[in-house]
Amino acid sequence: MWPAAYPQGYAVVDVETTGLARDDRIVSAAVYRLDAQGNVEDHWYTLVNPERDPGPVWIHGLTSDVLEGAPLFPEIAAEFSARLDGRVLVAHNAMFDWQMIAREYARAESAAPVRQRLCTIALAKELSLPLPNHKLESLAAHFGVVQQRAHNALDDARVLAEAFRPSLHAAAERNVRLPLLECRPLTEWASTPAQQRIGHPSSYRAGSWRPSRKRPPCPYPNPGRYESDKPLKQGMRVAFSGDTSIDRELLEDRTVEAGLHVATSVSRLTSLLVTNDPDSVTSKTLKARSFGTPVVDEAAYTQLLRDVTPADG
Repeated sequence: MWPAAYPQGYAVVDVETTGLARDDRIVSAAVYRLDAQGNVEDHWYTLVNPERDPGPVWIHGLTSDVLEGAPLFPEIAAEFSARLDGRVLVAHNAMFDWQMIAREYARAESAAPVRQRLCTIALAKELSLPLPNHKLESLAAHFGVVQQRAHNALDDARVLAEAFRPSLHAAAERNVRLPLLECRPLTEWASTPAQQRIGHPSSYRAGSWRPSRKRPPCPYPNPGRYESDKPLKQGMRVAFSGDTSIDRELLEDRTVEAGLHVATSVSRLTSLLVTNDPDSVTSKTLKARSFGTPVVDEAAYTQLLRDVTPADG
């Protein structure tokens, strides 16, 4: 019997962006609308002119020339809203997609009609799916869904929609409570002083101070220090120092999702320090030098995050 408390409709969303920072913009968006049982009703896709450099073209494949004639976000906001209205937003790492969408609407002096979101990573954990990691490709492979164009918003949304339906049915059969979270639209947005246009290099604002967030303990034992030219291993203790181009909270969330431990300080047990300014005189960098703790920059670390070795069984 289908749980009565389950939502009546879903909007499976994927957005490709110029980067992962607060100032970054959406370059393409796709929505698959699903009914209460996860069946596809229709789908929609659009390019978006980000009014700035497109960022990692090697990932999403969208060049300045391709995006130059695309509509601006305010020009597609109404259609996007119609696709989201009255539905739960579903995405893989939904916090990221929701934050990017909310910021775009705030810049357009509007708000997305979304009240709840569902992260398929969180749902996979609720169902205890036997995945080697929490990448979309792993979720797709588990359900036999063939991915044709990774990091293409339309294909990623299709893949997620096809993987979400059996996940939803498995949850319903076991009467699992769906991991729904509230979506709070931004009410204001302060634009950067200079509007960046396509073809101009992107720039990132320094992150502002924020209180640390208490996280659950890492379930894996610490395997020791990171070794150069080898992958990270689940359980490693990773500390961060200084500003990062990716929103720090998102970067830490990705670290935890990979099975790593976010360390708030550097000790002899720290596996790795991530900093874009290794020569700075901070307590973390000084301790890292004294302990011989390996240090990498943010760009190298985000690459390492893509292939974290599972913890020893």
